[in-house]
Amino acid sequence: MKTFYSSVVELRQEFVTDIETHPYECGWADEAIFFVEVHAPEPGVRLGLRVQLSPDGIRWHDEGTVIDTSTSTFARVTHFGGFLRLAGAAHRPDGTAAPATISVRLALKG
Repeated sequence: MKTFYSSVVELRQEFVTDIETHPYECGWADEAIFFVEVHAPEPGVRLGLRVQLSPDGIRWHDEGTVIDTSTSTFARVTHFGGFLRLAGAAHRPDGTAAPATISVRLALKG
């Protein structure tokens, strides 16, 4: 039987410029799903988030999965190191940075 764990990584967290979620140690898991919820976004604002992995929770590398959304969404990840997080930013249609309030949940199975 597989182990399952769900964690709230960010809860209605406001990011003014760059977005970097708290790192989550999950080396025991075989697969992960990030659930991203955008709260009351400005019209036209889009989030660009990259899944990042790390062996130690200090040095981060892009895993390759990219989330580009203006609403709630999810991303599946497998074959990752000891830690996971999301990093990126919110942008207006003209390319300028925008603040964003998001919630991120991480579902792990292994």
